[in-house]
Amino acid sequence: MAHTVQLPEYVGEFPNLCGSEESLRIRTTTAGRGYLPYSTIDFDQINSCFANALHMHQPLVPAGGNDLRTAQVISNLQAMMEYPEIGDNHNAPAFHWCYKRIGEIIRHLVDEGKQPRIMLEYSGCLLHGLRQMGLDDVFENLERITCNPAYRHCVEWLGAPWGHAVAPSTPVQDYRLHVLAWRHHFAAIFGREALDRVRGFSPSEMALPNHPDVSYEFVKTLNDCGYDWVLVQEHTVEQVGSGASLSNVHVPHRLVVKNSQGKTAQITAIIKTQGSDTKLVAQMQPYYEARGLSRHQLGGRSIPPLVTQIADGENGGVMMNEFPTKFFEVMGEASGSSTPAVNATEYLEYLQSLAISEDDFPAIQPVMQHRIWERFPDGAGSEKLASLIEELRQKDDRFHMEGGSWTDDISWVTGYANVLGPMENVSSLFSDKVLKPGVLTSERRYRNALYHLLMTQTSCFRYWGEGVWTEYGRELCRRASEILKYDF
Repeated sequence: MAHTVQLPEYVGEFPNLCGSEESLRIRTTTAGRGYLPYSTIDFDQINSCFANALHMHQPLVPAGGNDLRTAQVISNLQAMMEYPEIGDNHNAPAFHWCYKRIGEIIRHLVDEGKQPRIMLEYSGCLLHGLRQMGLDDVFENLERITCNPAYRHCVEWLGAPWGHAVAPSTPVQDYRLHVLAWRHHFAAIFGREALDRVRGFSPSEMALPNHPDVSYEFVKTLNDCGYDWVLVQEHTVEQVGSGASLSNVHVPHRLVVKNSQGKTAQITAIIKTQGSDTKLVAQMQPYYEARGLSRHQLGGRSIPPLVTQIADGENGGVMMNEFPTKFFEVMGEASGSSTPAVNATEYLEYLQSLAISEDDFPAIQPVMQHRIWERFPDGAGSEKLASLIEELRQKDDRFHMEGGSWTDDISWVTGYANVLGPMENVSSLFSDKVLKPGVLTSERRYRNALYHLLMTQTSCFRYWGEGVWTEYGRELCRRASEILKYDF
């Protein structure tokens, strides 16, 4: 399908992750008008609406051979296909189908006269791994619904960190590199115009930093990279001023962050509600919840509430097997109804058309920050902040600055010293050898080091704890360290 690709997908042997930072800062489409002009939804007449997003990810692992120290780095999906007898690796063909099927589903629904909507978030390392495997059929299906004017208004891509890094425990300068790398890679695959329609951001594992300095850098990175809104988990945020839970999760909010120096930043937040994610999305629960809602008042205007969910698009039997049939059924029923499917940017552009601005949205902040701000003098500095955090920890062992994510049961820091240590060492080396000297992002050695740095920070090497995943993570750290020590 013809469209302008302004960046090569690969530069040498590496996916295109850097080198065009300045040119990618500039949008080529009119801000605020990427979806609404092409929408067939009469927002003034509907009662409510819903939005679903699919998150797709496979890590890159040193599994292409028997010797861990020399094994080729391949997609975990490829490793699954090569060893189908291990664990649940027999699901690899189903995963492959899940990565491409949304392209066929959307096409069929639109061709039938329906109004489907879906938001998509694919990690960069998944996209690289799929291309490395030669699974071009996935890209052909995705390109059709991303670039063809007949379908692209139905699909909204969400930005993500390239290597599926968790924001609370990834060094802030590295997290910014993940965000920039994903934008490079996406533009190289689908074109600049498609990238300019990527307005929302989906944090890996729904992990939102709550340390003031880290959360400030997180939002500042999203602002600097041109994102208009971010998807946040309901229980990872609290109301500004009171620290209370959110009172209405079905309207946009304004995520406000402040650092220890008193600097502030903000971004629109779309709230993902709690629940069993894959079951909720596979069974299209947001539609049924939205049908029970009616219009709200916001900024002096009447607006339809929005119910939003995201889930892994391939994991679990309910998603692999039940989602397509239920998606067809609900999209057929919702099309033209008083509770249609929408995408978040399409919805936000409608609010903008009513002269509702971000300042009209309720203000929220990362969870547990209220306890800091009621004791912390504005702009008192990082040392004072560290002292106060330690004091609060001593008084309450439930207080922490590890951030929040899709589950309260998993820490992305505690218990991972054996892999976090090497990760932090690689990050420090990258800063000293690459960032501080100002090595050009267009240099091959920069691309090599960046590619390896980003791979080491994939959440999978922590999520699964001990065993082969930890070994994978430590080996990737060893390789990255070798490159940084001897190439610079």
